Amino acid sequence: MLADITLGQYYPAKSPIHKMDAAVKILLTLAYMILIFFIKGFFGYLAVGLFLVFVLAISRIPVTFVFKGLKPVFVFLIITVILNMFFTGGRKAFTFLKWDISYEGIYASAFMGLRIVYLILGSTFLTYTTTPIMLTDGIEKILKPFVRFGVPAYELAMMMSISLRFIPTLIDETDKIMKAQKARGADFESGSIIKRGKALIPVLVPLFVSAFRRADELAVAMESRCYNGGSNRTRLNKTKPSMIDFWATVIFILFFAAAFAPAVFGFEIRGF
Repeated sequence: MLADITLGQYYPAKSPIHKMDAAVKILLTLAYMILIFFIKGFFGYLAVGLFLVFVLAISRIPVTFVFKGLKPVFVFLIITVILNMFFTGGRKAFTFLKWDISYEGIYASAFMGLRIVYLILGSTFLTYTTTPIMLTDGIEKILKPFVRFGVPAYELAMMMSISLRFIPTLIDETDKIMKAQKARGADFESGSIIKRGKALIPVLVPLFVSAFRRADELAVAMESRCYNGGSNRTRLNKTKPSMIDFWATVIFILFFAAAFAPAVFGFEIRGF
């Protein structure tokens, strides 16, 4: 299960999305995550789905690698779908274990699950196609106008990029600790939820110790190299928006205009 977590991982490839300016990608990803909550109806979700297929095709990232990231949230996805199905009122469709399932509940749960999948897939393309250094530069570029108001732009950017960078490292560390515990007879898969939670305590303690040790080593390494934040910092590769970013923004706007158009003009399928 831990090997299936792809959050924060970078997939090297030569594609137009990899060549985009990091700041533009971050802003488009934020816009995507906001707009996805306002999409309604079948045709709107269809347009977003086509957009994700288009992005996947031109990013040259394997489909198996992308969908592998959905496995860790599969349980959460199922619970969300079930709760929406059981607790949404409306016209009765059928009865399941003395619960009346409505057509509206089926409709709402299906689109809620699809929204979560879209949200995860769309947002992870940012880390798949952007290196941690590029993410740092992009976040700093976005926050730079707020420096005059006392916002520590570079420090915030560095903290976020380091957090993303160490997610795969901590996942590998957790996997090693769990395998070591299993070799000593630990059982993480049987028993009640409470018993499984107690079995994870021997994993969490060394994991926290390892995380603090890595953080201390990183701080010492940065200080020994006279690291001094973002003041007068130079970059080996300076990036700026190009025609690729312009056309990516245009395509993004067109797809989401198509997603909102059916609801705006009243041409939409809203239920059964």
